[in-house]
Amino acid sequence: MRYIGNKAKLLEKLDKLIVRKNINKKGLIFCDLFAGTCTIGDFFKDRFEIIANDTLYFSYVISNGKLKYDKNFFKMLGFDPFEYFNNIDTTDYISGFCYNNFAPTVSGRQYFSDENAKMIDFIRNTIDVWFDEKKINEYEKYYLIGSLLESVSKVSNVAGVYSAYLKIWDPRAIKKMEFIPLESLPNAKYQNEVYIEDVNSLINKIHGDILYLDPPYTPTQYISQYHVLETIARNDKPEVHGVGAHRDNGDQISKWCKKGYVHEEFEKLIARAKFKHIIFSYSDAGIMSKEFIEKVLKRYAKEGTYEFKKIQFTKYKSTRAVKREIKNNTKNKEHYEWLFYIEKKDDINYISPLNYIGGKWEVLPLLKKYFPKEINTFYDLFGGGGTVAINATANKIVYNDINWVVRDLLEKITHDNFFSTYNYIEKAIKRYGLEKKNKETYIAFRDKYNSVEKASRNPLDLYLLICYGFEHQIRFNSKLEFNNPCGNSGYNQEMLEKLVSYSIRTKELNIVFKSMDYKEFEEEIEKGDFIYCDPPYLNSCGAYNDGKRGFKGWDEFQERELLDFLTRLDKKGVKFMLSNMTTRNSIENKALKDWIDKNKYRVIKNQKITLRNRQDRREIIIINY
Repeated sequence: MRYIGNKAKLLEKLDKLIVRKNINKKGLIFCDLFAGTCTIGDFFKDRFEIIANDTLYFSYVISNGKLKYDKNFFKMLGFDPFEYFNNIDTTDYISGFCYNNFAPTVSGRQYFSDENAKMIDFIRNTIDVWFDEKKINEYEKYYLIGSLLESVSKVSNVAGVYSAYLKIWDPRAIKKMEFIPLESLPNAKYQNEVYIEDVNSLINKIHGDILYLDPPYTPTQYISQYHVLETIARNDKPEVHGVGAHRDNGDQISKWCKKGYVHEEFEKLIARAKFKHIIFSYSDAGIMSKEFIEKVLKRYAKEGTYEFKKIQFTKYKSTRAVKREIKNNTKNKEHYEWLFYIEKKDDINYISPLNYIGGKWEVLPLLKKYFPKEINTFYDLFGGGGTVAINATANKIVYNDINWVVRDLLEKITHDNFFSTYNYIEKAIKRYGLEKKNKETYIAFRDKYNSVEKASRNPLDLYLLICYGFEHQIRFNSKLEFNNPCGNSGYNQEMLEKLVSYSIRTKELNIVFKSMDYKEFEEEIEKGDFIYCDPPYLNSCGAYNDGKRGFKGWDEFQERELLDFLTRLDKKGVKFMLSNMTTRNSIENKALKDWIDKNKYRVIKNQKITLRNRQDRREIIIINY
């Protein structure tokens, strides 16, 4: 069967990859979430237990036919259905849906000749009658419908897809249709499963060894391209509209075919997948960039397991696409299929969408190692970019930072649906002409942001200023006007991936965002809660703790207040963790050292991250448990 994205030509490459990775053991669970015509599942069904899925019913039918076929089919029926249908005269069968909607005499449409439309109707209706009369079982029904779809594809008067029919009859379309068995390899060796569900819903219910993903990669909606096959498979006689007699797509519009939606769907799927090995195929003509896909896969991959291969292929082109390529002088452009592989790691680390000074990304594995196993409420009292908070596991998470503009930005990304965030950013970049190193457009956009009343500023405008600003810094003057100069970079695919992963992660958490003096939480903190503090370092020179940027500064008095606060919590039996620095270039934080010694708190060091080449920085983690 002709099908957009059919992976028949990729089978050899896919097979070699699986053998090379030594994941070719018989009986492993192999899942194809975008099964289409089940080419992949059919190929591997003699080796693996297959899980096949697709949101289209005709694909569900074909997958069942190929993966559930049994040599004992049609024993109850008592005769060969293929011989029966190929020898019956359907000349007078004129009451069927295809004849009245897809053939020329009644509707003027010419997807099929009158003769073939009558035969299609008779076969499809008879299959339902046989099933209702219990002459065939469920899987025999699927096999016969799948065989009908296979037969239909041989006489369809279309260029390849069914979005429209040809105005001139293709010679093959005026031949009498032969009812042929569904093309399939020998019987399956295992009990396979077939689903018709949204992939990000199904992924939560299944697990296995190898996950193969081959999603749509262009704005083309498959339900529109194959509406005729969907209607024949369902036999639901829908209301049709337009010249092409399209059915109502309803909720079958795929998010994988639209920018913004596809980025979230992809990362969400990889994040939730309970499969050890993930293989992903995509096209260089797809909506997602290679850079974005790579960033996503590397986030979830065991170190050193990410692989990428580029494979040249001939792209399917509609007449309209060919004309567009001629117009754009890209007719002879080479096209490539991308093949990605990772072995998924168990423990995933998430990162803030902000390049925040003092962020704890590098030390995160060490922090998580010492987090208590069970936490009621996790308090991140100096939340900053939010990296630590979003990596906590607790019944509730409280992010707090005195910098309310950053709090507002992180909260907005969390609460808004990702597509609205993506759409706003893309439109703002285009509207204001933002680009790398363009000082003129950057300053104009910054002036526009500063001219708006503080309470009315859109936090996503601040995000873009951070993206295009010098070293992605967050700087304000005493009037709370953003004053970071233009930088050498801008919004890119790496930042997009951080934005997506942060949005997905925070929506899964019970997290609240606060901008309070941390001491105000003391009364509500209880035993069983956990406190993490990453305050400004007293002996550092961060611009955010000098008290001149519109926010409260940090000095020795503030430092002692925090230490006293933690001491009081310790006496209540509350566990805490404090990130700090004892010395920097021989400048010692004596108050901190004395406090540690007096209370005999545990100090954790990691030479890999605490001693840096540029300066002698003795960073430590202090815990009271």
